[in-house]
Amino acid sequence: MKKNLLCLSLLFITACGFKPMFSGQDTDIYVAPISGVNGIDLRNALWARFGGQHESTVPYTLEVSLKNPITQYKALEQTGDARWQEIILTATYVLSYNGTEIASGTASASESYTFVRYLVASNASYNNAVQNTIRVLAEQIGTRVIAETYKHSHTSEMDTQK
Repeated sequence: MKKNLLCLSLLFITACGFKPMFSGQDTDIYVAPISGVNGIDLRNALWARFGGQHESTVPYTLEVSLKNPITQYKALEQTGDARWQEIILTATYVLSYNGTEIASGTASASESYTFVRYLVASNASYNNAVQNTIRVLAEQIGTRVIAETYKHSHTSEMDTQK
């Protein structure tokens, strides 16, 4: 029953003209090295988003500049101690096709975390917040880059057909 319902759903989706962005299309995007430990983590997350590591010889190149994290105090007590902090990460990126810029932008993400007096617990909470923020940045940048490469490849196809 579930299999029949799934097949019926797929039939309706394909009948309306829906086509996934990268169905049958190559997603070779080279992600240039990003400086810093957080940059390494962001590059790894982007590789996962783009289907793995690619050589620098592929046509699409993504260059990302990651700023240092900004930490803000939240939920101050009467004593002046902070119980919550927020980490904010901002990245700027440029997508190029064979050396020509086709898209650029800025992505920013933040997450709050508990700040406690115990050093180990505070560090663990901070590190988890940074990793979660990096994953959000990778999703934001990855989604935009995939959309731009899809748009660029279809624009290029239209130009060659004229």
